[in-house]
Amino acid sequence: MSKISGFPHPFFSSKPNWKWFILVTVLMGATMSALDVSIVNVAMPTMKDDFNVSTSMIAWVAMAYMITLTIFLPFFGRLADMLGRTKLYTFGFIVFTVGSFLCGIAPSAYFLIGSRVLQAVGAGLLQANSVAIIVSAFPSSERGKAIGIQGAVQAISMSIGPLVGGGLIAAIGWRAIFYVNLPIGLVGVTAALLILPKSEKAAEKEKIDYFGTLAFVIGLGSLVLGINGMGTDGFTPTIIAYLAIAVVFLAIFAFTELRVRFPLIDFNMFKNGLFMLGNVTGMLSYYVLFGILFLMPFYMENVLGYAAGMTGLLLTPVPLSMAIVAPFSGNISDKYGSRIMTTAGMVAASIGCLAMIFLSSTTPVWLLILELLVIGVGMGMFTPPNNSAIMGAAPRDKLSVAGGILNMTRSLGSIFGVAVSSLVLAIWEGIYLNGKGYPKPKHIFSGNNIPTADRYGAFLHGLEIAMIIMLALTVIATVLSVSKKEGEALDSEAVKEFEGI
Repeated sequence: MSKISGFPHPFFSSKPNWKWFILVTVLMGATMSALDVSIVNVAMPTMKDDFNVSTSMIAWVAMAYMITLTIFLPFFGRLADMLGRTKLYTFGFIVFTVGSFLCGIAPSAYFLIGSRVLQAVGAGLLQANSVAIIVSAFPSSERGKAIGIQGAVQAISMSIGPLVGGGLIAAIGWRAIFYVNLPIGLVGVTAALLILPKSEKAAEKEKIDYFGTLAFVIGLGSLVLGINGMGTDGFTPTIIAYLAIAVVFLAIFAFTELRVRFPLIDFNMFKNGLFMLGNVTGMLSYYVLFGILFLMPFYMENVLGYAAGMTGLLLTPVPLSMAIVAPFSGNISDKYGSRIMTTAGMVAASIGCLAMIFLSSTTPVWLLILELLVIGVGMGMFTPPNNSAIMGAAPRDKLSVAGGILNMTRSLGSIFGVAVSSLVLAIWEGIYLNGKGYPKPKHIFSGNNIPTADRYGAFLHGLEIAMIIMLALTVIATVLSVSKKEGEALDSEAVKEFEGI
């Protein structure tokens, strides 16, 4: 990797700080994809009214993006390891930008959903390669810091998404939330062409495992649909069918991967305890993070009585504290290893979850903000060192597929966090109300004759159980973080690549 893509001249390839230009280029993609996740949610009610469609239909604007992104991340990572990371990362910028433009001009909800799928393909190409490009550009002594900066930028982008989205919708209209990606995308494509290192293809010509990939896509897609539907509809025959299909096709995928020469996911990577435990704890952490971000608006608006605008403001301590802590955490892990910071982060998250078990209708706002800050700090301490450890344990020629697996497990964690928390809340609300002699309504805070005290009691009972589950998961993640054995399988290769930039 001695030449810079587009500029092989020694002036560009010999710059000692060129790695920071590479990081800035990657951060453009991180900003665009993270901003898009939070900014679209604000526009859902407006888009529903504009297209005059049902809530279930407009929900696919978010769901289609989420499913596409999750199921294709390992595949895009595999392609990048075969064809070159820079090439696919740049193509991801182009696809995401085109998809954003099509979303902006969408004449119907169906067209918008299809355009969101295209957007998700671009986002997947970006996410599967971003961490791999960072790891290739930075030596092990700075890897955690660089990944921490990326995490901070993503957290800030997600936190300002609702504010930016609300302002654009009020001033211009919902289509502007997609057009805002166009200048970022154009600058990103230009920067990728001029700055990112030349793509490195696999040393050996490899083939794509099409059958295994198809089984994986069907299996994981069915799992995502089943888990997502379970959170809203419970265990209906349709949901059970989705889960059964997921089990069958994921089993076929595993059977296939163990027998093909060039698997989509090399299961040998999971023999490395650091890689396996890092992905497991990463999934658990995102379950907790997104479970809390899902439940807290209901608590703040329905129990504490805050308006939607204030609720959004009260939630900002989580991403902002993550953004502040993440770079420092990554830097510390570079010096002392990942175990200290990942364990400390999960301990902090455990304390936050423990405190939230006792939330009530009279909890003062300062205490709620403090608890959210503790959660955010814990996640900020945990995530960059954990990501750095995962990528450090991956073989150099499989960095992109490792990055795809990393982002896939985190995405699955967020899906599980929202769906399972929603299901737990609904079940325990019903148990509470049944004990009081009331049938469980679909919405306990509207359209029924249940006294306010019992509504609060039902919701808080469900919230308590959901938080107990999250506490248990953070404790498990803490134990797993302590048990990790530090390994630096990638260091020598990373340093070689860095010295060649």
